[in-house]
Order: sequence, then C-alpha cells, then structure tokens
Amino acid sequence: MMVRRRVQMFFRQHKVKIILAVVVIVLIVLSVIGLMSLESFYRKMTIATMPVQFIMAGIHAGIFVFMYLTFMKGGFAKLDKAPIKGKDVSITWDDVIGMHDAKQEAGEVVQLVKDRANVKKMGGSVVKGLLMLGPPGCGKTYMAKAIATEADMPFISMSGSEFVEVFVGVGASRVRKLFKKARDLAFGYGGCILFIDELDAIGRSRAFSFMGGQETNSTLNQLLAEMDGLKGTEDNIVVIGATNANEQHMDQALLRPGRFDRKIMVTNPSQDDREELFKFYLKKVKAEESLDLGRLARRAVGKSPADIANIVKEATLIATRHKKAAIGLKEISEAFERVDLGIKYKLTVTPREKEMTAYHESGHLIVNYLKAPSKTVFKASILPRRGTLGVVWAPEREELHSRSKEQLLELIMVSMGGYCAEKETFNTTSSGVTSDFAKAMEIAHNMVWKMGMGKSDYVGDYTVIPKEEIAEEIKLTLNNDTNDVLQGCLAEVSKVLSENKNMLDKFAKELLEREELEYDEIIAIFEAFGIKENREGYDEKNV
Repeated sequence: MMVRRRVQMFFRQHKVKIILAVVVIVLIVLSVIGLMSLESFYRKMTIATMPVQFIMAGIHAGIFVFMYLTFMKGGFAKLDKAPIKGKDVSITWDDVIGMHDAKQEAGEVVQLVKDRANVKKMGGSVVKGLLMLGPPGCGKTYMAKAIATEADMPFISMSGSEFVEVFVGVGASRVRKLFKKARDLAFGYGGCILFIDELDAIGRSRAFSFMGGQETNSTLNQLLAEMDGLKGTEDNIVVIGATNANEQHMDQALLRPGRFDRKIMVTNPSQDDREELFKFYLKKVKAEESLDLGRLARRAVGKSPADIANIVKEATLIATRHKKAAIGLKEISEAFERVDLGIKYKLTVTPREKEMTAYHESGHLIVNYLKAPSKTVFKASILPRRGTLGVVWAPEREELHSRSKEQLLELIMVSMGGYCAEKETFNTTSSGVTSDFAKAMEIAHNMVWKMGMGKSDYVGDYTVIPKEEIAEEIKLTLNNDTNDVLQGCLAEVSKVLSENKNMLDKFAKELLEREELEYDEIIAIFEAFGIKENREGYDEKNV
C-alpha cells in the first residue's frame, strides 16, 4: 500500500517531466520513421540541415521558457528546497539537552502526530501548528529537527526571510509551492514536518496602508490560507515556526486556534540544564576530569546553550594556543572573560585618561561590592575592550526572573559609581559616563513610568498611553519622580565613596600598577580595610 502511494506521489511530483519525456520519445520515433521513408537525396539534405535547425529551435525554446517562467509562472519564486527524511536528520531526543520543560511539551506533540489515528477516532483534531518562542541560541531549530527524527517524517526547513522579495507576489507563490511539496510528501510518507525559522520575518502584525508592506502582507495572507487549508484534510502536515520576537509582535490571526495550536517557550537553561550542557560539550574536547561542572554552571547564569558551546570552543582555542594537553579551569575562566568582556586590544591613552579610567572603574567596583549583594565582582580592568577604556565584570550570582525596587536601585547605584568616583577625585567628569547614565536613566524611567515606583501617587504603566494624551502636569510629575530616583541614588553613592576614599585611592593605585585585578586580589584589598563580602545564603565554593 505504502509503495503504491509513493509511486503515485512520484507521478504527482514529476507529472510534467514524465509527459514531456514521453512526447520527446514519440517525436524522435516519428522523425526516424519519416526520414526512412524519404528518398536518398532528400534524406541527406534533411540530415545536413538538422544541426542548424536544432540550434535555432533551442534558442527559440530558451527565449520562450524564460518569458513563460518570468511572466506566467513566477520564475522568480523558484523553490529549491529538497526535503530531508526524518531518519537522515540524525538528531534524537537524547541529543536535545538543556531544555527539559520545552522538550517535554514537544514530546507530547510528537506522540499526537504519531498517534494520529487514535486522535481521530476520539473525535479530536491533530495538531497543525507549533510555535516555539524564546531568545536566540536556545535550541529551537535543534528541537524542530529532533521532532522530525522522532516522528520519522520528511523534514523541510526554510527561513522566513526566504519568502521576502522585492517582487510582489513572489513570497505568496513560494508559500504555495512549499505547501504543495509538503502535501506530496505527506501523501507518500504518511506525514511531513514543515519548519519555518525566523517566522517573524513574515508573521509580524500586518500594516494596512498604501505606503508599502503589501508583499509581506500577501505572503502572510497566503500562509494563513494554506494553514486553514490543512484543517479537515487527510494531509498529516505539522508546521513548526520559531521566532525570537515577542508573541505580542506576531499577527494575531497567525496565533489563533486552528493555525498554531501549540506554543512552546524555549528559555535560557536552568542551573541543572547548564551543568548538563557543560558535561555534553566538554565530552567532545579534551578537558581535565577535575573540572567542577556545578561551579561552571553557577558562573554561567543567564547563558544560552549557544553561549556555553562558544565558551567551550574558546577554551579549546586558548588551551591550544598555550600548548596545553587539556582544558582546565584557567582556560575556561579566560574563555568566560573573552565572551563576556571581549578581547583586549592596544590603545594609546594619556596618563590623565588612564588615571580617570582607574578611578572610574574603582568606583564601579566598590559600589558593586558594597551595594549590590546579588552580584559577584570577578574582575576589574583598565585595558581597552569593545570600545571602552575599562570594565568591571560582576555577573549575577543566581538566576533572577524579576527584580524588586531595592534591586533596581542597586543597579542604578552601580551605574553611578564611575561618575561619582571621578567627581569625588577630580571634581570633574569624562565622556566615559555616557553609557552608565543611559542605563541608569532607562531603569529609573521604567521604575516611575511603568512600575509605579515613584514617590508620587501615580500608579500604572503610562508608556501605553500616547504621550499627547497625557496631561502636561502628569508628565512633569513623572519626570520629576524619575529625577528624584536618580538624585537619591547619586547621593547614596557619593556618601559611600566619600566614606571610603582611602579604599578608592587604593583600588585606583593597584589598577594603575597592574592594569587588571582578579577576584582573589579584589577580596584581599577589601579584607585589608576590614570589609567582608556580603555572602548571605551563598557558598564560597560557588565562585
């Protein structure tokens, strides 16, 4: 039965080619019969002129085919996407690590697809669309391939940008051809997985205007129509979409039931997931067995699976450059720094610039240590990286999914540390405070305008209201509240640095001499001034 269906599928896919081949064979046979019936003289003359006739016929045919495909059959919409059989994808559930919750939800979808007959018998409808949402590098594409393998179905993968063209109608034509190919494969193999990566390229909310956007709109309209066409048919096609965009930015018609029936959030990995990822990637390289995977996982808070893979890759390159036989903690630590801070580069700076940078970074360091217990200060440097003259590396100790008002104020104070240190020491400031102020202002603005954390009685998210509809006195009050938040943090930071001026001078002096301070060196200086790190609920071995 399945063999017969696949033969039928082959004829459905190559019907035109088969007909053309038969016609050509028939014409050749008739030509040979005709030549044999001619007299010798006419036969020789006909054969002699044949090459020229073939050349002219080929030229005319080429012109005709080009014009026909271009103007009649959407030649610009040619679709060169060869399907991959599920078993050839070679990515199984065992390969999908670091995303246990999302994997469990996707596993349910696979079971529904494989158990389609029982679902139908129960009167239910088969899942037609699965949308995976989450930040980049979390494994959405990887999971889609695993679904195809586990379901043992042909797999067609495309990016949303491949549908977008300057020619109107091309995107819609490609969508039609893609779904036609998927239906043929589903007919022959009992099902098909159709994966569209970066779905937001065509799936964003439609703009209904005469000022452009018609091509994207028509492409999305065709996708909606095709997904509607799957309902009630015997085609076992599952459309999987993946996007980094927020769900609210997608067109609501695309998200309604009957199209993308399921949504899976693929988020950054948890502590256990990160430990599993380090174990997986370190197995692929030569690494010291003494490496504490739990410690590495705690240090990688907020990192995606792609980030962790990149850290291990960087550590491998560093170990190779240092002629090490295996990756150790030192190489992993340097890889973390490279990924988070960037590569050091030589830049000629004046003594004055260097001194101001040392005090600027010392201010950040002290405020981080004393006022932000949720962070760990791993490193301070006055070596240029990524367009900055210095940096303080202080990642979060634990995963934070929301922040209290006090924690937001801590972030503002940390941002103000460099400015206050410059002001305290030199009674002037530099352009190095620009990015610090931008970050502090954004947090303070959101606290007041979005989160109701200002000192006035205004509660609510005022950013959802068009600015022209907000009374001027309300705007003025909210802006004054924002400034009060900044001024309060500024006063607190100025007080801390003023009270610890000797410690500020010490850190700046050490940075000027060594250019970089590591975690142990930073801790030693604080302890020399009688200050111990606030480690409430935090084990020192986690660092």
